[in-house]
Amino acid sequence: MRKKFLIKKNSDYRKVYSCGVSLVNRYMVIFVFKNNLVNKRFGFSVSKKIGKAVKRNFIRRRFKEICRLKENWFINGYDYIFIARKGIDGISYDLLMSNMEKLAYRISKIIVGKFKT
Repeated sequence: MRKKFLIKKNSDYRKVYSCGVSLVNRYMVIFVFKNNLVNKRFGFSVSKKIGKAVKRNFIRRRFKEICRLKENWFINGYDYIFIARKGIDGISYDLLMSNMEKLAYRISKIIVGKFKT
């Protein structure tokens, strides 16, 4: 994933957390907030509760790869933050992808109605 598609600043994360819309499933949480950019940006958060650095980076790389391959699931002009929950380290790549697809579909329905301009 290219760096221009990643959220790096702490202030951007805080803005999405405080003003954005969120959805939850068993393995992850997604936060979405409208940015004033042309493209979509992604942020990923994996807590130390999940495991040590190797496991956390493995999950983060999976998140990034799914977002890179399936970027058509997400609407341009929004910031997306994915937060991993306990139990995510034990699931397969395909199950993770299907869970992300369901969350992306559900959140797109919500944000189209909420953030209309």
